[in-house]
Amino acid sequence: MNAWITQFTQIDQRITRWMADNGITLLRISVGIVFVWFGVLKFVPGLSPADELATRTIATLSFGFVQPDVSRPTLALWETLIGLGLISGRFMRATLLLLFLQMVGTVTPLFLFPAETWSRFPFAPTLEGQYIIKNIVLVSAGLVIGATVRGGGLVDDPVALRRASQAH
Repeated sequence: MNAWITQFTQIDQRITRWMADNGITLLRISVGIVFVWFGVLKFVPGLSPADELATRTIATLSFGFVQPDVSRPTLALWETLIGLGLISGRFMRATLLLLFLQMVGTVTPLFLFPAETWSRFPFAPTLEGQYIIKNIVLVSAGLVIGATVRGGGLVDDPVALRRASQAH
């Protein structure tokens, strides 16, 4: 039984080390793919399910100054640039700034258009509301990625982590 536990522990440590070594990169690339995908959809009017709500939100926030024919390609480019920055791992501070600014704009329909984003506030979002609320995960991913832009990473060793936290 001890041999089995030892073998399991070794396998578990290797898997955990692999996740620590690769998790941030995979997270960065996968979030980047989401942004490129959703951004590219917005280049074609009506192709993105978020198109109408997004352009109407921008028009409302700009007091009608920025119309859909300007906001749609701008938002499409913005999201695509975020995605390309995340996929490439280049210009991460600028990329994450664009991501966080975009997320602030993304959440505003929950407040500007509650009839469209909630079937029963605040417990039952509509499909559009769910689409917006899931962005909490993207914000959290951005925070985790942002914590590594200065060269940090994940630690798979709890003892080393305790030592490092005690040193601070």
